[in-house]
Amino acid sequence: MAEVTHSTSTPVVELVGVNKHFGELHVLRDIDLTVSKGEVLVVVGPSGSGKSTMCRAINRLEPIDSGTIRVDGVPLPEEGRPLARLRSDVGMVFQSFNLFAHRSVLDNVTLGPVKVRKVKKAEAKDEAMELLSRVGVQDQADKLPAQLSGGQQQRVAIARALAMHPKVMLFDEPTSALDPEMVGEVLDVMVSLARDGMTMVVVTHEMGFARKAGDRVVFMADGQLVEQATPDEFFTHPQSTRAQDFLSKILSH
Repeated sequence: MAEVTHSTSTPVVELVGVNKHFGELHVLRDIDLTVSKGEVLVVVGPSGSGKSTMCRAINRLEPIDSGTIRVDGVPLPEEGRPLARLRSDVGMVFQSFNLFAHRSVLDNVTLGPVKVRKVKKAEAKDEAMELLSRVGVQDQADKLPAQLSGGQQQRVAIARALAMHPKVMLFDEPTSALDPEMVGEVLDVMVSLARDGMTMVVVTHEMGFARKAGDRVVFMADGQLVEQATPDEFFTHPQSTRAQDFLSKILSH
């Protein structure tokens, strides 16, 4: 396995010996992984390899059976307020946009900071407009999510996560539910976040994004981390037969 070295400071995310079962299925097998501050980690692999489960375990949307997960050096709390606090430090963007359907775009972005971070409404609104502008949907602020395209809704979801000033952003297949012509507008926002130094864990099938914005690619198969390398090394010289097979299928289309 290619060694990829990063800063020796406390990792933003750390998984040690993580295991997870769904009944008889062993979906995460002894996962050891660290993500450094400012790193963009891209997780790829075939469907059913455990990528999304690992991503969701980082903010305890999926509880694990054994092992330890730390965010900013602190083990994940079991439940209650400490877990809610941790989740406000970990931004999450899903396949489905999970926006509040009956609230405006602006309300969707300001709700978290006002309710959880206790930010004043006027201040939250100002920052929300800046974030909506950053993701290119400021002119949609007063609309309901259903009035937006899928790509616009996903960009609002990213703005909503950013409004909480997260220490790390998790993206679980953020473009897989989008029509092809909308994928680029979401990836462009993610690339700009990466360039601004946001710590990111991105589960995706978008190999172009992995090559363009990733600092490190992790390849998963059968619940295991099979290999990790820089994007250049991974795409030009994959070490494992599983990765070679995966890339030959993906890149030949």
